Parts: sequence; C-alpha cells; structure tokens
Amino acid sequence: MDESTIRAQLADLPIPDLRYFPSVGSTNDIALSWAESGAPDCAVVIADEQTSGRGRMNRHWITPPGSALAFSLIFRPTPEEVARSALFSPLGALAVSETITGLNLTAQIKWPNDVLINGRKLCGILAESVWQGNRLQAVVLGIGLNVTPVSVPPGNLLKFPATCLQTELGSWVDRWELLVTILKEILTWRPRLGSPQFMQTWEDRLAFRGEEICLETPNGVALNGKLVGIEADGGLRLRLADGSEERMLAGDVSLRPAS
Repeated sequence: MDESTIRAQLADLPIPDLRYFPSVGSTNDIALSWAESGAPDCAVVIADEQTSGRGRMNRHWITPPGSALAFSLIFRPTPEEVARSALFSPLGALAVSETITGLNLTAQIKWPNDVLINGRKLCGILAESVWQGNRLQAVVLGIGLNVTPVSVPPGNLLKFPATCLQTELGSWVDRWELLVTILKEILTWRPRLGSPQFMQTWEDRLAFRGEEICLETPNGVALNGKLVGIEADGGLRLRLADGSEERMLAGDVSLRPAS
C-alpha cells in the first residue's frame, strides 16, 4: 500500500489532507506536530507499522506491519465542541463499535474508550489536545485496531485479554475498507457529539453496565462498585456497597471486572 492508493480510497470523504508512513514511531506524535504547524480540520495520519505507539496511562501499543489499523485524526473543535472536548475519545469508540456492528459482530465500549468483542480488547483509542495558552487549538484522536492475529501481543504482555477482527469474524478483512468505514462513522457522529442520541448509544454499548467492577488509579487505589452508567460529561457513575454513588472522570483510571 502507498499514499496515492490510500488517497484514492479516501477520495469520497471530506478528508482535506493525509500523511501516510510505511513505518513510524507514533501516528499521534506526528499528528500533534502537524496540528501545531497548521494541519486542517479532519487531516489524518496513517501508518502501516507503528513502533512506539501509546495508549492511555502511557501503555505501549505496537502495530506490526500489515497487521492492524493505526491512524490519528486531527480535529479543529468548534466553540460548541470545545465544551464537549472530553467526548472526542468516545466518539472514536462509538464509530469503531458501529463499524464492528455492521460486520454482524457485537461490540461493546469499555469505559472510557476501548472497544471489546466477546470481552476481549479489539481497539484502543487515545485523544490528546493541542493548546495555545488556555485555548484549545486541536484534538488528535489516535485509533489502533487489531485486524490480524499478528497484531495481538502474547498473553503475558497483556493487562486485559485481547483479540483481533479476523479471529472474531473467521475471515479475511480489508484494512483500508475498514478505515474508510470508521472515518465515515466518525464524520457521521461528530455533528451529534454530546447529543441525547450520542450518549444513549454510548451507554447502550457500555461494557459491564450493571456489573461489579473495579476502578484502579495509577497509585494503586482501587474502588469497587456497580457500574450504573455515564454522565453527560462522559464521567462514570459507580454505585458503592453502601448505596451511595461515586462519579469518576476518565483521567488515568483503569477499569476491569471485579474479581
């Protein structure tokens, strides 16, 4: 695959510019630099191989050649979107889950933004911001999606069980057709960012809703409770054993089923 072929694949989408790399450290790093130097809204960075990608909480996300989707989309938020900037990450998760549902698979969103199939992680998403003083200039939405079995790390390296799309489908998948569909879904849902339909669809896809979960912070503090739902700002509602509710923002919080 080369850049001219990918440009042809995306020709029918309102993508003003793209940069393609056979191999790169991190698509988000390149997109952040490009955003700082004036990249237009909806410009995209795509890589076949990613050697030092990262997820939330500085976790590594490696993309072997030819095995996965690794791309970063640059947004120039409107004034209305600035107030909802925390929802760009679930926007990506919702777009991926809609795409997976279109393949007759059941996808769930592990708060705030991982996409699961059969309780296993298929896709990770990382949103990062570019600021000028106290003004939000851009949001970079990085998406990594496992397509072939080669993209799934060995079990001893995983903090959460993982899978890939071809394993779940039992058939070959065209990565670039998948990219086109995900971008279409992102562009379709973006005007509805934070709308009742957006929030309800996200909550309907929420993994572990009504189940006991454990939220853990980087310093090892764990909070157990029942996952109730999502707040309007994307925060999580957790019902504790005493019946009280705790509201959590995404930040560097890790979510897993209670053991």
